[in-house]
Amino acid sequence: MAEVERSDDGAIRTLTLNRPDARNALNLSLLKGFRAELRATRDAPSVRCVVVTGAGRGFSAGADVKEWAEVAAKGVADYGWVEETHAMIEELATLPIPTIAWLNGTAVGAGLDMALACDFRFAAEDAKFTCAYTRMAYNPDAGGTWFLPRIIGLAEAKRFIFTGDPWSAAEALARGLVTEVLPSATLGDAVRAFAAKLAAGPTVAIRQGKALLDTAHTRSLREQLAAERKAGDICGESQDAGEAITAAIAKRAPNFVGA
Repeated sequence: MAEVERSDDGAIRTLTLNRPDARNALNLSLLKGFRAELRATRDAPSVRCVVVTGAGRGFSAGADVKEWAEVAAKGVADYGWVEETHAMIEELATLPIPTIAWLNGTAVGAGLDMALACDFRFAAEDAKFTCAYTRMAYNPDAGGTWFLPRIIGLAEAKRFIFTGDPWSAAEALARGLVTEVLPSATLGDAVRAFAAKLAAGPTVAIRQGKALLDTAHTRSLREQLAAERKAGDICGESQDAGEAITAAIAKRAPNFVGA
């Protein structure tokens, strides 16, 4: 049984963490498999939106502490888990197309950091979220300290990390940690509908917009305006830009092909 399952529905690719008996804990082999899927997705022009979810009742329990303990018992201090996790998080966060975390249940520690690396987070009403590092007397080490302040603000990030208190889906929504909260029975349909909307959009423009947003903090306003103009030139040469003008003149909805 593959620890990461891939399924494609048109231009939407779903990657499922598939260790339900271990609550989709992130062992080394799963991390490598997931990272390989991300690399393959980056090189697949037909994929225009990615959904990440977990098999079973939860999204991910975070690091596989059982694997960590087994490795430590053998006297191995470092077996590459941190390096592989960091590479995977960076690969996911920099994927140029829209990404959605389908949080069908609890997300903890590095599992939550995976969700934070996505552009959007749709959560089930009974999902819970915990910065588990604190309870283990450890600091977040899978990107949480970078993502959380940007998503929920510095004060809320400090509250979440320092206390280690679990947040319900309702609390997570109120504090901006998740995008939407829905009943489990309708969550999948909502995620698929939103993914379909993104996948049907002008992919070149969405890619350029995502890149501009994700790197805006590295530039001054003048530099950002210059970057926007350069991105606009790329969009203007796309097939979808021509289709948008044609559709506007014909007073019909555009049919974007993602090129």
